[in-house]
Amino acid sequence: MQTDTTAADIASDSTDLDVIVVGAGLSGIAAAHYLRERCPGTRFVMLEARASLGGTWDLFRYPGVRSDSDMFTLGFSFRPWASEQAIADGGEILDYLRDTAHAEGLDDRIRYGHKVREARWDSSIARWTLDIERTHADGHRDTQSLTCRFLFMCSGYYAYEAGHAPTWPGMETFGGTVVHPQHWPADLDYRDKRVVIIGSGATAVTLLPSMAATAAHVTMLQRSPSYILSMPQRDSIAQRLRAWLPAGVAHRIVRMKNVLITLGFYTAARRWPQAIRRVLIRRAAQQAQGHADVACDLTPRYNPWDQRLCLAPNGDIFKALRGGRAAIVTDEIASFTPGGLALKSGKTLDADVIVTATGLRVQLMGGARLRVDGKPVVLAESVAYKGMMYSDVPNLASIFGYTNASWTLKAELIAQYVCRLINHMNAHGADTCVPRLRDGEHGDLPAIGLTSGYIQRAAGVLPKQGGRKPWVFYQSYLRDWRLMRWGSVDDGAMRFERRATRSVAPDADAATNATNAANATNVVAAATQ
Repeated sequence: MQTDTTAADIASDSTDLDVIVVGAGLSGIAAAHYLRERCPGTRFVMLEARASLGGTWDLFRYPGVRSDSDMFTLGFSFRPWASEQAIADGGEILDYLRDTAHAEGLDDRIRYGHKVREARWDSSIARWTLDIERTHADGHRDTQSLTCRFLFMCSGYYAYEAGHAPTWPGMETFGGTVVHPQHWPADLDYRDKRVVIIGSGATAVTLLPSMAATAAHVTMLQRSPSYILSMPQRDSIAQRLRAWLPAGVAHRIVRMKNVLITLGFYTAARRWPQAIRRVLIRRAAQQAQGHADVACDLTPRYNPWDQRLCLAPNGDIFKALRGGRAAIVTDEIASFTPGGLALKSGKTLDADVIVTATGLRVQLMGGARLRVDGKPVVLAESVAYKGMMYSDVPNLASIFGYTNASWTLKAELIAQYVCRLINHMNAHGADTCVPRLRDGEHGDLPAIGLTSGYIQRAAGVLPKQGGRKPWVFYQSYLRDWRLMRWGSVDDGAMRFERRATRSVAPDADAATNATNAANATNVVAAATQ
């Protein structure tokens, strides 16, 4: 294991850092790996608002929670996924993240219970100042300020505190239990009870077969259907390659195979939507075997990839339907009743437990407020640069993964590119990098082109994108790989400047100067990687 920074550099009382990574989930771990590997000597810490690492995979505890991408691409390229399960459950993924963080030597770099409330950029010192709310192990709370040269936001894209929770008439009259998947009670007992799941997205499609195994009956109540695609839980090609080849070689081949298959399917769906639509609906109908109304319950109103597809490992949702303990109902809620739900069609659904799988609430930057030289940053008025930075916002990058492929693919590309930026600044004596729109460039297109409810609700939160690179938010790993691996860092849109006119505390400057001196022999070569 590489040891690039002494313990003193990342001690718990260090308040001025080169880089602060916000988030200790999948994205944060990827960011930390590449900072250690490609920016040796960089003083960085990871701030995690929760009491443990893992992000999504530590937060969600509902029955059956699992990956919605194959683990050969959702897993890290630098730590091959070793399980036979290509679609893994949440517990396995959390163990994998914990093991990776430990193997990477990140345990001492993560500061738990650190919630970033505000981040302010000051051009006169070329630093971010972070206002942090700390929650200690005993529940005591206090505040702290940290400064850094570069802020790397790896805190996901949704609010952890609460999901999207619409209300319906009569909810207070319901005599059973209402639960949202984002905050699943550990003691919820639904064995031999009647369950209604409100929703039709990935969470609902995951919950139905898992809960049907022990519940008396489970109904998935949807306003409109989603595309449901069955896929094997195990990758037979991966199993054969692992038997023939070294683990690392097999992993790289399988990873690229899955990248190409996913990208090929997405491209075909966008080019020939009606043909792919017919195939998906026909396959779902074949698996349902008459246990769902195909026209009503399995035929979406939109084209494939206008919204994300829902995966069904080994067709588990269709097995549950065929087993008679589950059903899909397409209708709308008129009101809650003491015994369940009254629907607009006049029908009723009896329920002891109602699960509101109604989606996420999009939130960028972990909810932190941003200011640049005293002016509030409104991300919805900014234009995304290479899907990772924002026009006129200096020294800040964030990770937002693909909507049509594994999140990790984009997360690693962004982490690698941030390292290129940092090394370029060090090599050329710059303290600021800021993307700026040039004459004739503008951005007025939505950054995310999905019609999903959670994306549409976030129209006032998400940044815009432009019509040409580097302002396009590509949904293509291969295009991004070429752009971010081989494209020029100094591309004309990214401005590198030396801004600082006054220094921070002398001890912080001394530590920074010592670090930069130690990096001098490595940084020029690293900048070209």
